[in-house]
Amino acid sequence: MLAKLQELGVETDKVLKTLNGKQSLYERLIFKFYDMVIKSDMRPDNLEEIYERTHALKGAAGNLGMTPLFDGYVKILTLIREDNMDAVPEAIEEMLPVQEKIMECIGEFKK
Repeated sequence: MLAKLQELGVETDKVLKTLNGKQSLYERLIFKFYDMVIKSDMRPDNLEEIYERTHALKGAAGNLGMTPLFDGYVKILTLIREDNMDAVPEAIEEMLPVQEKIMECIGEFKK
């Protein structure tokens, strides 16, 4: 799984180094992140709740080396903080395909 995630831009080596090479721990954290994402409603018409969910997902994505997702979440949060709400739905739509690819990869290995 980690090799496939790495192909999608996830910095697995960096995180494994931080976790002292504990691959099983890293995989458990990735699966928890997967569950967290699946439960999150990122529909653009749900803007009131998006800030809280995106903030939590951003932190987890950053800690797990999921830079492509982290960057997308940062963009969404920045637009919200700048009160540029009209641009938020487009930023979400840009981020969702990246998120879907990474979630598909994780889902293939989740037990």
